[in-house]
Amino acid sequence: MKVVLVNGSPNEKGCTFTALSEVAGALHKNSIETEIFWIGTNPVRGCVACGTCRKNGGRCVYDDDPCNHMIDLFTSTDGIVIGSPVYYAGPNGALCAILDRVFFAGSSGYKYKPAAAIASCRRAGAISSFDRLNKYFTINNMPIVSSQYWNDIHGTNPEEAKRDLEGMQIMRTLGDNMAWLLKNLAGEKTAIPISHEEKIRTNFIR
Repeated sequence: MKVVLVNGSPNEKGCTFTALSEVAGALHKNSIETEIFWIGTNPVRGCVACGTCRKNGGRCVYDDDPCNHMIDLFTSTDGIVIGSPVYYAGPNGALCAILDRVFFAGSSGYKYKPAAAIASCRRAGAISSFDRLNKYFTINNMPIVSSQYWNDIHGTNPEEAKRDLEGMQIMRTLGDNMAWLLKNLAGEKTAIPISHEEKIRTNFIR
């Protein structure tokens, strides 16, 4: 089994990557293969509503950015995690531009695949970003994998993000829960995961 984790940040090894890596680590411990895909920093296109993808086998007519590659990744994987930094209380615009096309063109290949979203921010806007990303899943019959709290992490750089101990624990729990659901969907009848960690709370005021 495999999970694709999308790094929707222009920073390849920033806070979003740090959070996704924590999820990936938990998946690895559960014998789930992972791939972290970075969308990069090159220009991306928005959907122009041409409808060609409907005649083109679920492929976007534009093949000069990551859209069609992501369609292939999502179609071939068992689970999906999408992570984004928060910009003006929303996900990265470049990521949303790609996802609009990825989900419009290739959505038939992702139905009933477990999915989750992650938001990374300095202080606020994580919940609205989390909500926006989850809508891609909820309109496409995709079970959303939960954690012990909303899937967000706080910090301005990876070192600060790692100090958000509650956020990092949320990511590990998310990875465990994704693995549990995938294994049960595959017929393994795995017991409900029980965290052996004491629940952590990270407060802004210390």
